[in-house]
Amino acid sequence: MSDSPSHPVTWMPHQPADRVLMTLKTRGPQSVAVIAKAMDVTAEAVRQQMTRLHADGLVDSESHSAGRGRPTQIWFLTDAGHGRFPDTHAEMTVQMIGAVRQVFGEDGVDKLIQAREASMLEGYQRAMAGAHDLPSRLDRLVQVRSSEGYMAELRKDGADFLFIENHCPICSAAKACMGFCRSELDLFRKVLGTDVQVDREEHILSGARRCAYRVRQQGPALQSAHDSQAT
Repeated sequence: MSDSPSHPVTWMPHQPADRVLMTLKTRGPQSVAVIAKAMDVTAEAVRQQMTRLHADGLVDSESHSAGRGRPTQIWFLTDAGHGRFPDTHAEMTVQMIGAVRQVFGEDGVDKLIQAREASMLEGYQRAMAGAHDLPSRLDRLVQVRSSEGYMAELRKDGADFLFIENHCPICSAAKACMGFCRSELDLFRKVLGTDVQVDREEHILSGARRCAYRVRQQGPALQSAHDSQAT
């Protein structure tokens, strides 16, 4: 599977240092050469930015050896580098979750999450208006989630799709209550339809650099596609 997104992240900063950080955020650890190609600049220009970013504690590197020749330096974001991508109202949100839990118990937290999911579902379903097939629905979901700060993108993987979120703007809230993650997975399943299977394969809270969901068509819609191909 290619690591190039079929639907790239819609926002790209203009400052060179921020573009380097964005490239590492959305593509994971990379060599200078790969970053330079993605940014369409020279390798030397990227090295200059890496020197500054490393001095600021935002990136670090490790040597990777692939047989003969000089080892390749692979660069990655540090925790401080990831911190440049905001966790929306993190401290206040965590405090509010703690207060709800203290006053109303876990049932209160569950009701809060259910109410959030119901509100989001209504908005997402409006966004799906006119999207009658899975690729169209996924395109709409990418747009909605990107507008909410998740840096979403869509990639084709054989007969399946990978729906990817390179950032979690509610990460602190999700750490405080895993119910948010379960709720969002349920939300995707409801929005994309009963004829679609959605499974989370990568999870930021499990140590991955992103959240990734495998999406596959199943049921009557898939059979109809197979019948069409047969004829």
